[in-house]
Amino acid sequence: MQISFGPLGPGDYHKVAHIAVAPEQVRFSGTIEEAFASPSPTLDFYATELDGNPVGFFKIDLDYQREHDFALPGELGLRTVMLEIAHQGKGVASQSLRALPAFLKKQYPEATSLALTVNTANAGAIRSYISSGFSDTGGLYLGGDQGPQHIMRMALT
Repeated sequence: MQISFGPLGPGDYHKVAHIAVAPEQVRFSGTIEEAFASPSPTLDFYATELDGNPVGFFKIDLDYQREHDFALPGELGLRTVMLEIAHQGKGVASQSLRALPAFLKKQYPEATSLALTVNTANAGAIRSYISSGFSDTGGLYLGGDQGPQHIMRMALT
């Protein structure tokens, strides 16, 4: 199982259009359609690839501090993380999250850390983030549409 990451531009929707999460997860991650409908110059889109095939999606927020006062200087934000439902529960998410820091450090050499928020009701995602090296800061972000979210962080070294 080889995990890699590929950049996506505004015209690359077709490469990841097939990625869908379980219906109960949509409230946490949204959909690919929604992600591509709200582009921003401060958001970089990526596909998570398994053996060269796109099976996941995420955004890197280059201006995470603008919306999140808990963000540290030089910190990137991880947003809209999705893994195709057929690949969930097989270790793909954990393996990709463990590979992400080295990839991001190459892409964004000035970045010092990666932060995210995860809904307190999203137990599976919380376990995956913790087991992949993210630390729960103990703080809660209360600005989400779906309720309180844990603030997590990982150093990019």
